[in-house]
Amino acid sequence: MARSQPYQPLLLRILHGVVAFVALGAIITSYWVYDLFDGRWLKLSLPNVNGMIGIHGTFGLTLLLIMPLFAVYAFYIGHKRLVQPDSFTKSLQFNKPISAYSFHRIVNTLMLIAVTWALITGRLMQEKWLPSGDLDIIWYSLHLSSWVLLLLCLLAHIVMGLKVGGQRLMLSMVALKVRPDDTPSMWWQKFKAWQNQRGQK
Repeated sequence: MARSQPYQPLLLRILHGVVAFVALGAIITSYWVYDLFDGRWLKLSLPNVNGMIGIHGTFGLTLLLIMPLFAVYAFYIGHKRLVQPDSFTKSLQFNKPISAYSFHRIVNTLMLIAVTWALITGRLMQEKWLPSGDLDIIWYSLHLSSWVLLLLCLLAHIVMGLKVGGQRLMLSMVALKVRPDDTPSMWWQKFKAWQNQRGQK
């Protein structure tokens, strides 16, 4: 008998979807900017789109504005999906299923760190540097490192998602089904119940 598709909270799906879309846009446009003004290590000769730096900056600013909401959800309501005190130990138990789940939590946490690093280094960049040929500024080099780290974490995030949940997990993150107790009108009530539950621990 086929297993049913897991259900993901609507708020998680919305926040995760928006962050994923904006982050992917930032990753693509950041490489486009690199290809136009740098390209020392890998150049694809992409079309010269006017204002590409500004487009990338818009994605970055949007991500900066929405990440705090996602971080609050991830570190409080969704904290069980992030690294736990025993995650590193259990991730080394390769003969047990818990190893993959623990490594998935580690990767999820690294993904948040990578996005944060990209936002910090991006905010310290200046638009005039690359058009002026200033490619050796430390903050630009660090922002490039954040792009590599973010891309690696994204790939690991997808691979581990497939590892622990397969196609069912991936589809559950974009499913449109909403349970009656998971509508936006119920969010505040559920949040207060969650707070009370934490207060009793």
